Amino acid sequence: MKKVESITGTGIPLLLDDIDTDRIIPARFLRCVTFEGLGEHAFEDDRIQDPNHPFDDPSYKDASILVGGRNFGCGSSREHAPQSLIRWGIKAIIAESYAEIFFGNCTSLGVPAVCASQETLETLDQAIKNQPDQEITVDLLTMKISCGDQEFDCTLPDNARTALTSGSYDFLAQLLKSKEEIKERATTVPYFTSFA
Repeated sequence: MKKVESITGTGIPLLLDDIDTDRIIPARFLRCVTFEGLGEHAFEDDRIQDPNHPFDDPSYKDASILVGGRNFGCGSSREHAPQSLIRWGIKAIIAESYAEIFFGNCTSLGVPAVCASQETLETLDQAIKNQPDQEITVDLLTMKISCGDQEFDCTLPDNARTALTSGSYDFLAQLLKSKEEIKERATTVPYFTSFA
């Protein structure tokens, strides 16, 4: 797995609180067999209602760092939400706080979801709007966000930070890689019968 130590890209401002997973990817798109194609439907209902939605603004077309508000990704626990953001092009999220399951899904998919203060978010939001092509860097080694000549602190729980920076965030891949060790260990469990 690839180590995620820093992400650099342009930003997209979505400084709103309580953006739930149904807003990120409406429920009618959850019937897909794979996650392919979900990116084009990210925030679809919001975009229909708001012709000026940032996800439709050409200024932010290639943005890869999303700046959100408080309690980002709340609501239903669906992996489709971060999957749709990834497929739209998002590689990192900066918000004040996250719903726990959304945060966990982001981490296991290799997307840093860092926290920053409201003041930092407001400054980033304005900087992005003033200069959409300005690069932002989220550095997980220093736990700093840089934007132009400004630098801000951010936080990330140690276990998530270690998983991302060491490249050990894909827990399914870890299980599959350890298949033989798991089989061997299973034979020592008293109630083990056999692998089917």
